[in-house]
Amino acid sequence: MTTHIDASPADTTASPTHGPRDSLPVLMLGAIGVVFGDIGTSPLYALKESFIGPHPLAVDRLHIFGVLSLIFWSLMLIVTVKYVLVAMRAHNRGEGGSFALLALVSRHLGGSRWSSVLVLLGVLAASMFYGDAMLTPAISVLSAVEGLTVVEANLQPLVVPIAVAILIALFLIQSRGTARVGALFGPIVLVYFAALATLGVVNIAVHPKILGILNPWRAFEFFLYDSRLAFLAMGSVFLAVTGAETLYADMGHFGRKAVGLSWLTLAYPCLMLNYMGQGALLLTTPEAVENPFYLMAPEWARLPLVLIATAATIIASQAVISGAFSVTHQAIQLGFLPRLRTLHTSEKAAGQIYIPAINWGLLVMVLVLVLGFGESTRLASAYGISVIGTMLITTVMLGFLVFKVWRWNRWLAAGTIGLFLAVDGIYFASNITKIPDGGWFPLAVAGVLFTVLTTWATGRRLMNTRLEEADIPLPVFIKSAIASAHRVRNTAVFMSASSEGVPSALLHNLKHNQVLHERVLILTVRVEEVPYVDPGKRLEVHGAGQGFYRVILHYGFMEDVDIPRELAALDCIGAPFDMMTASFFLGRQKLVVSAEKPGMAPWRERLFAWMSKSSESAMEFFKIPTNRVVELGSQVQI
Repeated sequence: MTTHIDASPADTTASPTHGPRDSLPVLMLGAIGVVFGDIGTSPLYALKESFIGPHPLAVDRLHIFGVLSLIFWSLMLIVTVKYVLVAMRAHNRGEGGSFALLALVSRHLGGSRWSSVLVLLGVLAASMFYGDAMLTPAISVLSAVEGLTVVEANLQPLVVPIAVAILIALFLIQSRGTARVGALFGPIVLVYFAALATLGVVNIAVHPKILGILNPWRAFEFFLYDSRLAFLAMGSVFLAVTGAETLYADMGHFGRKAVGLSWLTLAYPCLMLNYMGQGALLLTTPEAVENPFYLMAPEWARLPLVLIATAATIIASQAVISGAFSVTHQAIQLGFLPRLRTLHTSEKAAGQIYIPAINWGLLVMVLVLVLGFGESTRLASAYGISVIGTMLITTVMLGFLVFKVWRWNRWLAAGTIGLFLAVDGIYFASNITKIPDGGWFPLAVAGVLFTVLTTWATGRRLMNTRLEEADIPLPVFIKSAIASAHRVRNTAVFMSASSEGVPSALLHNLKHNQVLHERVLILTVRVEEVPYVDPGKRLEVHGAGQGFYRVILHYGFMEDVDIPRELAALDCIGAPFDMMTASFFLGRQKLVVSAEKPGMAPWRERLFAWMSKSSESAMEFFKIPTNRVVELGSQVQI
């Protein structure tokens, strides 16, 4: 791998042209379709699970008002205050999400003692995201299809097969891209939100006193009545908030203003109208707790509602799957995963990508969840713990940001972050009680992925250290090589992980072939801690004399590396760069686990060696034509 992270922003800035360019209404419609699909499908199961989940509640006035008040104020504090008003200000050149926040904070903290802690937190948050990416399609689609049993009880045996068929079809179409389907996302989710609001208003009209849940005293009253049961119920109440992290992660696609306005003017009001409508229904018909979302609708409207809700859950699942592709791409660029085959599914939208290994891995795990748990109620016990873990880590990183980077007033910063930590901490503690009932699954997934990500990052660092131990200063090499080597025509490009010293491929080529090309480029690809780099600052060239040049290509962690495209603009090496006559020399290292130089546990070294062997070819990753490449092998002990 020839990429590495450079924490210094001095030589690169984000492209000023990057960002959403459509009108605000268009961006808001897109945000409604992509950003709010996950949190928008929570009414399908959140209130139901609060009453009939692992810790059942009596369906009476006190508990209905208490749970709904908790939902209202949780959405207010976590989504509106924490994410919309604070976190979305913490963008990295327009991009949000765990890796973007990590890069933003790390860039400002530099090499301080907190940097390694933040990196581990960012990697842990990304690891937990994958657990969410597996659970969201499973619970969303399954809960929507379960509406068929409300229409006709005899359809119960068909719920799981239909859900499985929908999920398989969803993952099968990923390779074709979502550009065309994506154009329908906004209008479909808009219809879905309209249905949420309509059902809510109709039921609120029957029992308007349900509006009293806006009073926070109702939540406190619930805790005063039975604090233990209220605390346990918060694990199910939190299901109403799942998807909040998506607002922050997808901010770069639509802009902070469009996402924030869409939440405040449409998503939040429609969600609360529906939750209050469900509560009003339960006040008059407690037995409707088995599925209050569908039972709010008149009998004739239930089948259409199942279809609309299923479409919304498919869209929510699509957004999470696309998010998994995006997070994986960032992890590869930042050096936490090996090169994986990545396909672009749109000529216009650079962010629309497809990673086959992630797609099929997610499909297998989603099917395991659906078939293993069988119903949304059991899945709900596993859902939420990875989401609140990610939210808690986001709060910690925001704490570093407001204290160390933004330098807020100390009391204001302490009060704000303290409030966020208190809310996240209570929800995290409540969700921990889900571990025996299925919460172990996302934690196990996060643990495995955290091990994989940190093993790859540590292994790359060790490998680069071993290679640098044999480095020869470039001026010394040029002086000795010029006197003994025969010069041949055209240009040779040697890939190098470091912008210092001489790459091993150049040493091996000189040793075995005893020739040097007329022009020798030592090329390093740097992935900076910004999402996009100004194209005008992409290429950096330093002449070393005697036809040697050190070339550095700068990329953001959201961008794709395309070496031929960038080198085509190279005009300062004595002659125009010609891809048809250039030769690319790549070093292929065979990793040898060594007890003499222990850097990691032997099993982690073997894991790293396997990952390195399984990674995509550097030729394909860097888009270098295969007929222009020469690979030179060597052994490296780690």
